Amino acid sequence: MPIVVRPEWLAQVEEETLDPSRRIVDPHHHFFAQNPDFPRYDLKELHADTATHRVEQTVYLQCWEGYRTDGPEHLKVVGETEWVDAFAAQALQIPGAARIGAIMATADLCMGAAVREVLEAHRAASPLFRGIRQIAAWDACPDLLSMPGLEDGNLYGQASFREGFGVLSSMGLVFDAYHYYHQTPYLTALAEAYPETPIVLDHLGTPLGVGPYANREEEIREVWARDLKALARCRNVHVKLGGLAMPWNGFGFELGARPPTSDELVARQSRYYHFAIETFGPSRCMFESNFPVDKCALSYQVLWNAFKKMAARYSEPEQDAMFRGTATRVYGLES
Repeated sequence: MPIVVRPEWLAQVEEETLDPSRRIVDPHHHFFAQNPDFPRYDLKELHADTATHRVEQTVYLQCWEGYRTDGPEHLKVVGETEWVDAFAAQALQIPGAARIGAIMATADLCMGAAVREVLEAHRAASPLFRGIRQIAAWDACPDLLSMPGLEDGNLYGQASFREGFGVLSSMGLVFDAYHYYHQTPYLTALAEAYPETPIVLDHLGTPLGVGPYANREEEIREVWARDLKALARCRNVHVKLGGLAMPWNGFGFELGARPPTSDELVARQSRYYHFAIETFGPSRCMFESNFPVDKCALSYQVLWNAFKKMAARYSEPEQDAMFRGTATRVYGLES
């Protein structure tokens, strides 16, 4: 399902920035250079978006870009960390622009104990390296992205993965988890087995709404909420609030004659956000853009206006945690 960004379509909805002095860390964005399924997005595009709000720092999340083209096969992924580290150095030269405060790269934890070499190479490649994301998304529906090599969706339960995860844990690294909502119990089991390892659940656990999941929102939300509540009992798990504008979530914003306003986004999705916040607590939640993937449906300015409207019911310390503090602590950013 290719992601298409249409600037002229997005420009139909313009809003004034709410609470422009609010300090923000965006803990989830990507850069794309060569992936044909995603729009090109580099430092220029990122800074054009983050300039619409007071975004001080960002966290880069792996997306299979910048790999080395030579050398040992298992170390080619380290090229992504080197590639993003160069962007981070460029960002520091631009006065007032958001800086890249951390890098979440990737490695195949199914290498078991041997993955230590890869993780150490990432760490040597950049002082911004904080951990990895190894995507576990799997579904029997062929229209949904499934990671190669997964037959039942339980990557987190594989013995080789657990061995590699133990290495990551021993090195004090963070693990970002991306999977579909029906896979959340597998992450809960992993978090219970490694209670000292910081785990971040991406994209609110990704409830689905397309293919066999279309027109079943209430049924799916019930399962999503039940499993998210069980996961929240693992105190080492944090959750990213965002990512629900992706096409496979089924809200269909990208199909409209115009993009949604922040009020429309709040009206349609806020119950997911508030459930997660009330279940995990603000100190374990962080708003995320997931740009440029969510940019297929709405602009950066509108998205963060919606977040600010959703957050308005919480206290100032709680808002600061969700917009900045939680991400700063979990990813070891400069405050």
